[in-house]
Amino acid sequence: MRSPPWSPRPSPDVPRSDVPTILVYRDTVGVRSESFIQRQYKAFHELEPIYVGTKRGPLAPKDALILAAPGLAGAYGRTAFRQWGHIPAKLDRVVATRKPALIHAQFGLGGALALPLVRHTGLPLVVTFHGGDATKEKHFDERKLLPTIFQRRRRAMAETAHTILCVSQFVRDRLIARGFPAGKLQTHYLGIDIPPEVVLPPLGVSDTVLFVGRLVEKKGVDTLIEAMAVAKQTYPALELSVVGDGSARGDLERRAKETGIAVRFHGWLPEKKVHAAMRRALLLAVPSRTADGGDSEGLPTVIMEAMALGVPVVASRHAGVPEIVSDGVTGLLAAEADPTLLAQAILSLKTDSDLAGRLRAEAYADVRARFDADRQSALLERKLLEIIGASSR
Repeated sequence: MRSPPWSPRPSPDVPRSDVPTILVYRDTVGVRSESFIQRQYKAFHELEPIYVGTKRGPLAPKDALILAAPGLAGAYGRTAFRQWGHIPAKLDRVVATRKPALIHAQFGLGGALALPLVRHTGLPLVVTFHGGDATKEKHFDERKLLPTIFQRRRRAMAETAHTILCVSQFVRDRLIARGFPAGKLQTHYLGIDIPPEVVLPPLGVSDTVLFVGRLVEKKGVDTLIEAMAVAKQTYPALELSVVGDGSARGDLERRAKETGIAVRFHGWLPEKKVHAAMRRALLLAVPSRTADGGDSEGLPTVIMEAMALGVPVVASRHAGVPEIVSDGVTGLLAAEADPTLLAQAILSLKTDSDLAGRLRAEAYADVRARFDADRQSALLERKLLEIIGASSR
């Protein structure tokens, strides 16, 4: 049986005759918060992904093809590829020896950066948009004096791409509104690893509200802190546990201290510890909102992970979230940036174990049916194989 895509494999310079390859472009390969990228290829059997980028992140596969040396030594090479489309010799060697059949770029910027490679190789291009790359106003500012790479290449990318995949219908709708060709846009949900069985923790025992994610404006943790302050008036034992890190952490820690709520900021934790924290929690809170500048979620996979572990979910009615959570059926939804309604939802799950039990049972069944990683990965491979077949005729 072939090893999964994230396990060590031979050097990408070594030809493999048994499985056709594709190039997976992400400018920084293996970003800590982007385990969902490699998970997309976990059930591939007929295609072998080669991860390509200009920087190596902490979760990058050992055999990833990094186009520039780390640090200052590679600054020129990285700039030459990103800004001017210079194709490094090592990339040419891989193309010549591994003979990839398609380029799958992650995020809109990845699609823009991959354009010179597409032109150089003549390979079909597929781009996946994940959320903020479709919603941030700055990406689509036509009046900028010094346009970004994405702004300069956006139209050419949309024209060149064979298919543009969107992680939610919300993202697809937003790209259509931005002028992308509707005929090229397809919704393809990401998936998560679902355990074959779950030992459900007792309901209502824990007093811990859990948040997992980057600490940036669109995640709405400031709204959650305010909601906890409201909920504490009714149930003083409630506490907040925050897993993740980001630019807003300092401000959030100060705000939490000012409100007087019980809160712990853990920083990033390994996946096993995150899942252990979920199993100990009363619920997972996902209070996302549209940030200044338009930044929005695509389809938060952390919601699916909680559902798969039998953890009740409280979230905001934001972007693609209602495509995962059906209000009152598989979770509870509150309006964006409304701490009072969010607090009410939290208290509902704390005080009504029957409601919590019904929601988590429906959620577990739903996530198994719609968001299984193996199933979604197999669907993605089938799509890419169809595109390769159509392009080779």
